[in-house]
Amino acid sequence: MRRITGQIEIARPIEEVFDFVADETNEPRYNDDMIRCDKVSPGPIGVGTRFEAEMKSTGPASMTVEVTGYERPYRLESTAYIQGTMDIRGTVTFEATARGTLMSWDWEVEPHGCMKLLGPFITRMGSRNEQRIWTSLKSLLENAATRPGLPSDSNPFEPAR
Repeated sequence: MRRITGQIEIARPIEEVFDFVADETNEPRYNDDMIRCDKVSPGPIGVGTRFEAEMKSTGPASMTVEVTGYERPYRLESTAYIQGTMDIRGTVTFEATARGTLMSWDWEVEPHGCMKLLGPFITRMGSRNEQRIWTSLKSLLENAATRPGLPSDSNPFEPAR
């Protein structure tokens, strides 16, 4: 089992950051490694919600993400199954700060098969990838919030078209 942790502060209100991250269909907008993501379970997002995604990796790989814990706007837990390579279980927490939201992640990565041999590499690469992904999220949310013509109290995070 490998562990990947980190945190980033985003200059947006906690509810906006939580809601945007909780909806996995937004992830292709800030994660270049994700080709697509679809919500495949009915109803609002919460415990039991499932998403199906396609990742670039070394070739298109399928990933299933299931929400396993949901405490809006403070905590998200999920399990991701990446086709034949690894399982990822973890938590993303959200804390209101004077400047916005402190978002922290804590992932346990369990490689399968020959991927087990790459354990230390997976940890280093995973840590860099997570920092890159969440920095991209930060940029997306903060830049969307400062676009001219948007009232400060509007929600600029409409679904991608």
